[in-house]
Amino acid sequence: MESVARSQAAAETGAFAPNGRNLIYRQSAWTRLTHWLWAISLFFMLLSGLQIFNARPQLYIGKQSGFGYNNTILEIGAENTSAGPRGYTQIFGHRFDTTGVLGWSGPAGNETARGFPSWATIPSYYDLGTARVIHFFFAWILTTTLVVWLVASLINGHLRRDLAPRLDDLKRLPQDIVDHARLKFHHTREYNTLQKMAYGGVLFILLPLMIITGLAMSPSMNSVLPFLNDLLGGRQTARTIHFTVMLLLVAFFLVHILMILAAGPINELRSIITGWYRTDPPAKDDDKTLERSA
Repeated sequence: MESVARSQAAAETGAFAPNGRNLIYRQSAWTRLTHWLWAISLFFMLLSGLQIFNARPQLYIGKQSGFGYNNTILEIGAENTSAGPRGYTQIFGHRFDTTGVLGWSGPAGNETARGFPSWATIPSYYDLGTARVIHFFFAWILTTTLVVWLVASLINGHLRRDLAPRLDDLKRLPQDIVDHARLKFHHTREYNTLQKMAYGGVLFILLPLMIITGLAMSPSMNSVLPFLNDLLGGRQTARTIHFTVMLLLVAFFLVHILMILAAGPINELRSIITGWYRTDPPAKDDDKTLERSA
């Protein structure tokens, strides 16, 4: 047992780390597996969800929608003009020409009216049935993985140890914001304050809200959870919240990728693929302290 404990401690401190003593084992196999399952699931859910959205490219607030109601907050469509068919996107009554991307898109000479372009949807052609099958399949993978991850993280202490912000984290938040704005990153085993807040927001707010609003839009769930629609302000409001959360997740993904590129893509990718992460070399003051203590 003692030798096992020493081996684990050595792995954590990087004694067995390949290519340098600054490599530590940062991401467990379980963390890496769930990360990639979520990434793949969200990718297919996004593109199939845009295909589903194309069946009715409008968003509303309220329990009902239609010509008799003035509750449209977003509309993507096409119209005939003197210059030919044009695509448009209307947000809160403000209309923008989005020809070629939203509303009217496609190969030159073969454009068609559709909300999101074919390159942004799965399938690329209009097929609502297939899109729904793909969307729901990966939605259940995402949900199951999230629930299992939450239970496991509570049991093994990952949630408390690595993700829960502490008082010291909150005190460091202003400096953390400044460091990120200057693209100054500290490579340590622990997540910084902004990472904890961002990951916590995704895992405990955005993803659960995405799942709840998805259930609220499902007619088959009305008899099982009849209160969800009323709680969210109606099915149309739930659909709008669902779409908004999707946009926030896309924004998180873009910022996430930018931070990976800025912090060192090789190191960050190695961490989430193999688990090994290169930390900053110890400060000289720390080395002197260790020498005196020795």
